Amino acid sequence: MKKIVFIGAGSIIFVKNLIGDCLLTPSLQDAEFALLDIDKEKLYLAEGMLKNLNYNINEGRATIRAYDSQKEALRNADFVINAIQVGGYDPCVIGDFEIPLKYGLKQTYADTLGIGGIFRGLRTIPVMQGICKDMEEVCPNAWLLNYTNPMAIVAGAIQKSTKIRTIGLCHSVQSCTSDLMKIIDMDPDGVEYKIAGINHQAWLLEVTKDGIDLYPEIRRRANALEKNHEDMVRYEILKRFGYYVTESTQHTAEYTPYFIKDKYPEKLEQYGIKTMMYKDWGRSQKEYWKQAKVDLVENHAIHHERTKEFASYIMDSLVTGTPYRIHANVLNKGFITNLPDNCCVEVPCLVDGTGIYPCYMGALPPQCAALNRTNINVQELTIEAALTGKREHVYHAAFLDPHTAAELDMDDIVKMCDELIEYNKKWLPMFN
Repeated sequence: MKKIVFIGAGSIIFVKNLIGDCLLTPSLQDAEFALLDIDKEKLYLAEGMLKNLNYNINEGRATIRAYDSQKEALRNADFVINAIQVGGYDPCVIGDFEIPLKYGLKQTYADTLGIGGIFRGLRTIPVMQGICKDMEEVCPNAWLLNYTNPMAIVAGAIQKSTKIRTIGLCHSVQSCTSDLMKIIDMDPDGVEYKIAGINHQAWLLEVTKDGIDLYPEIRRRANALEKNHEDMVRYEILKRFGYYVTESTQHTAEYTPYFIKDKYPEKLEQYGIKTMMYKDWGRSQKEYWKQAKVDLVENHAIHHERTKEFASYIMDSLVTGTPYRIHANVLNKGFITNLPDNCCVEVPCLVDGTGIYPCYMGALPPQCAALNRTNINVQELTIEAALTGKREHVYHAAFLDPHTAAELDMDDIVKMCDELIEYNKKWLPMFN
């Protein structure tokens, strides 16, 4: 029997999708699913929901169990899925938005890059190191599948500082090409693609159908879109850099210095950018949970259809040896030749019973690699700050962040970072 641990099981819809996928995968249907979350109410609600789902779609074959002890949950695990959020909405997400806003810095999600992404990463890395330390003791051969943002910062830090076998997984790649084709009214069936770069800023490098290059027609149709289209930042990047990027307008706007600008407030409306998104979303969580309890926990007829998430396919491939192709976040060991060695890149990987093998992709178009490097600078310095405890590297990361540097001077950046470090000191043991 395989043991699969889910850390952050209180994210109830996500745990339903990932564990539900496993319950529909023959090689994983008899597994033990060990659930962990610091929010015990949500943990036990997730346990009850998954037990109902197990009986409804899997004849009750799996074992579903919530644990109080992290080490015991991890003991003898084969796979560990991580989906945590350190510090929660209140106070941490609120602080990630409100403190920078005092200095005039607006954000959309603040979870992957920018000043919010830097501090989310700094909060998360010590917790992940604790998880990996327990794994090294009680399940040293397990695979850790990380879904927690900021992906490149968190996955990169784990890969650089622990012995645990790990990859980072995201949702962007699976839907990138089909979403693009639907928006510009082209048929996605039979389309083949090649994607590589960094998480949330990987590039659709090639897109073909029956051997025909579709990019000329894609670019023509994208340029003809109405200016108020909801994903216009993405199409502006396509127009200016020549390639479509995997992540949405709301994310891409805060990874670059061009769109959220105090000097040009009209650009927010022009490109459909919504600042304060993640903070505003958090306010709706009480209603969200109330509805989730009705739809998922109290619904004893709960059902599930397998999603496109990679986790169950990866585990099935490692268990059965059936080859499978995924996209994952790994340290760059020459896979992308014009990005720095040992930064965290998102590339195709082949999975079979012997392991997970990243593919050689060669050089990205030079302008795409250059834009990636502006984000990699921030990711690498945030990791350095977390692993060394050197506070000055927090400043360096913020100085080099494209959006932050485009809006604030260096003195204000230092003041803002100091205020955020003090606000987050409970979660930043490396600076105490």
